[in-house]
Amino acid sequence: MVKRKTAIWIRKAHRYLGLFLGIQFLMWTISGLYFSWTDIDEIHGDHFKKEQEKIVHSNLKGLDIITSRMEVSALELRTIANKPYYWVNDSILVDASSGSIKPEISEEEALKVAEMQMRDDLQVISIDYITEVDKHHEYRGRSLPAYVINYDHPENVKAYVAALDGSFQRVRHQSWRWFDFLWMTHTMDYEGRDDFNTVVLRIFSLLGLITVISGFVLWYVSSSTIRRMIKK
Repeated sequence: MVKRKTAIWIRKAHRYLGLFLGIQFLMWTISGLYFSWTDIDEIHGDHFKKEQEKIVHSNLKGLDIITSRMEVSALELRTIANKPYYWVNDSILVDASSGSIKPEISEEEALKVAEMQMRDDLQVISIDYITEVDKHHEYRGRSLPAYVINYDHPENVKAYVAALDGSFQRVRHQSWRWFDFLWMTHTMDYEGRDDFNTVVLRIFSLLGLITVISGFVLWYVSSSTIRRMIKK
């Protein structure tokens, strides 16, 4: 069997590792429970959106108006405030009725875009225009500049509409923000929240494995049953 001093060392290592990792283990457990018990569609804010109606356009300008001015590698027909637009090469917005280039949509058009997506019972209280966000912002990693439509709701509901292409981007609300915070503690990416390969996470995962293994070793060296089996 293992010497008494070795057993005491293993016990101390297991105890202090457990104490050091305990808070993170608790956060992993809490966040895991939250993720498994929540409806991801509700986290995305789908219950704040309404069913979309099919929109049909007519009298669209031909593509020759666009191709005569630029080379086209990607083209998408979009509806912005009930008007048709071509989104060309993922960078240029062209009015499909007149052929004119539109630098970005207006505040009124952004409100109409959100109105087509969000439930009719949600009341708009304000609209903001943002040009930059930090790594922890709820709109991080999305198209900028953008309009933020704020609604009168207990969950502080916000809708984001990209200014350059008029696309409806995301709905954000309190449940999503809790999800985002717990996701940060789960991935341990305290800088940007979305990296699942952080050095801190790898270190804690390795230490967690060592803690579990030391527990098994501690049980082995201190088990009276194992000692009796060895003596036989």
